[in-house]
Amino acid sequence: MSRKPRPPRSPRRPRPARRAGLVVAPAALLVLVVAAALLTGADPLAWLRAAVGAGPPPGAPDASGAPPAGDPVSPEEAAAARADLRGIETAPPASGDDYERDAFGSDWVDTDDNGCPTRHDILARDLEDTEVAPDCTVVSGVLEDPYTGERITFSAEDPMEVQIDHVVPLALAWRTGAQDWDRDRRVEFANDPDNLLASDGSANQAKGDSGPGEWRPYAGFRCAYAVAYVGVVDEYGLTLPPADRAALADMLDTC
Repeated sequence: MSRKPRPPRSPRRPRPARRAGLVVAPAALLVLVVAAALLTGADPLAWLRAAVGAGPPPGAPDASGAPPAGDPVSPEEAAAARADLRGIETAPPASGDDYERDAFGSDWVDTDDNGCPTRHDILARDLEDTEVAPDCTVVSGVLEDPYTGERITFSAEDPMEVQIDHVVPLALAWRTGAQDWDRDRRVEFANDPDNLLASDGSANQAKGDSGPGEWRPYAGFRCAYAVAYVGVVDEYGLTLPPADRAALADMLDTC
């Protein structure tokens, strides 16, 4: 007896792809994100995006395998910074109770006599694809942020998105020697391009008046940051608190 042909099987529903890794409770995930941000100095939102699969961790190589963004530092520059660090005096900072921001000048000045205030000079130096108005105002541009490693689109309509940071903070400089300078020297320090970086506004606010012992940029910029910091402290004859010296030595070891 011939058998009746079997009816065709209904197609199976595709199974959802399994996600690699462990499922983390929201509260535990938040704790991990905050811890990662504190350890790296990166934006917590960047770590949160990485945790949910929406982006790479701050400082991770991109898809091409390129290293994290950051100004290249030659072996000679790193060696010079290490030598300079050894020659800088270590001393605990003063209290800073008498610090006033106006002691370093009340506004950006035109230190190089090019007709542009320092803020716009630094924006023009550090941003790419800039549009500059006839009065020196940087209207727009793109920043490869040195502190977070993220790409930021800048517009003069939201000027606080990108801020100009003093690598060696003014309040900390005051506590480590600048209180003994005259006003002209302090104004020079506050407008010195070697001590200024265009940076993500949120990262700049998080850094505040902290030295390297309390705050560090993301891993891809720590070597360059330490070289710049040591250079400014050495140039102006400032002292270094012990925690800042140790942190700078650690970051120079990443060069």
